[in-house]
Amino acid sequence: MLHLDFDRGTLTLAGADLEDDVLPPAMVFDRRVRCWRAPALRYREVVRHLHRSGAPFEDRARAYPELQLTQRWKRQPYPHQAEAAEAWWKTGRRGVVVLPTGAGKTHLAVMLIARLQRSALVITPTLDLMQQWLTVMSNAFGTEIGLVGGGEHNPLPITVTTYDSAHLHMDRFGNRFGLLVFDECHHLPSPSYAFAAEAAIAPFRLGLTATPEREDGAEVRSEALIGPIVYRREIGELAGEYLADYDTITLAVALGETERDEYAEARAIYRDFVARQGIRLGSPGGWNQFLMMTSRSEEGRRAFLAYRRQKAIAQASDAKLELLGELLTRHRRDRVLVFTHDNETVYRISRRFLVPAITHQTKVRERHETLERFNRGELPILVTSRVLNEGVDVPAASIGIVLSGTGSVREHVQRLGRILRRAEGKRATLYEVVTEDTAETFVSERRRRHSAYR
Repeated sequence: MLHLDFDRGTLTLAGADLEDDVLPPAMVFDRRVRCWRAPALRYREVVRHLHRSGAPFEDRARAYPELQLTQRWKRQPYPHQAEAAEAWWKTGRRGVVVLPTGAGKTHLAVMLIARLQRSALVITPTLDLMQQWLTVMSNAFGTEIGLVGGGEHNPLPITVTTYDSAHLHMDRFGNRFGLLVFDECHHLPSPSYAFAAEAAIAPFRLGLTATPEREDGAEVRSEALIGPIVYRREIGELAGEYLADYDTITLAVALGETERDEYAEARAIYRDFVARQGIRLGSPGGWNQFLMMTSRSEEGRRAFLAYRRQKAIAQASDAKLELLGELLTRHRRDRVLVFTHDNETVYRISRRFLVPAITHQTKVRERHETLERFNRGELPILVTSRVLNEGVDVPAASIGIVLSGTGSVREHVQRLGRILRRAEGKRATLYEVVTEDTAETFVSERRRRHSAYR
């Protein structure tokens, strides 16, 4: 009799009667313990091979139960949710579903957990999202939901965790879940987070994201870790019926004379250093080379400070803040989210306009209370850097103002998604404020290369 076991994020296969034609291709021999070993990720492939070979074996790796879950409240899924569910089910119950923010990815996951009736682990990128999933799952199933992360360690048949915690603990409980749900799954292919998928035996895997593409192209790894993209709908396809109608407006402002001279001087110092060092910033490794070279001399430090100064001038010019004041007055009856690239600008805006701010420094309880008051209408404006880009539910928001950001298409689409939650009579607007005749014009062009802006 062969024995298949789970061992610290891997599978082991041992037995005196193990023949070569029975050996699964995924297995390699581990001389340390004299058994055959494979990543836990290959569990379904290994089990299928052993069944086909006809060799008797005992599966001691699987420790996940079948469940008797009942949804407390069922609602008719939207057509795109029903289509996505069927596509995932028919593709071996593995794969990625790409839907815009506000299109109901969480409800889709609840539907599939209830249908599959296997223990499930939901993995999220942040503690805020972990808490949101905890609330949704508790309400959906009326049962205690496990938590791993944020000071909690209580894995149960239905559990929510973070990518960081999954990376730390999956080698110990990676055989206890039949289904893995990767929320915002574009995070998964990073070298550290990928272990959360590799060290689990779960034969069923669901990835959820609005923006699967990554700047480094590593999204190609998702197919091996989760499965292929099985269903995809974009913002433009769902706007008006399942998402709010929306407008995107780009507004250009000019630097004042003093700022323009200071910008030109700082940029000249920075660009001259780059040219003399032969650094190609657009090439792979170019930015790291720049950082390395600026750390080696006083001239390099001066160039780095000049780079930061010219960027700060473009991202938070006086004209931008004046225009922001006009937009806040124009939309004084709406719920407004203001996005910036950096915390310094967030606090500057907060002080100038006397509006609440949320950054990564904001305590969890304060952040939760601030968002609750915003959604209730007690606080009409919030200013933030990047912590609200992803996942956090702000259904009341209808106006977004992007004062600064990166050139990432994902970030810009995520910011648009924050204001698209549908409501009766709602029409959302995303303003993008750009300082003309600066590098921001090129950043703006890059981040708007998405169908949502066409």
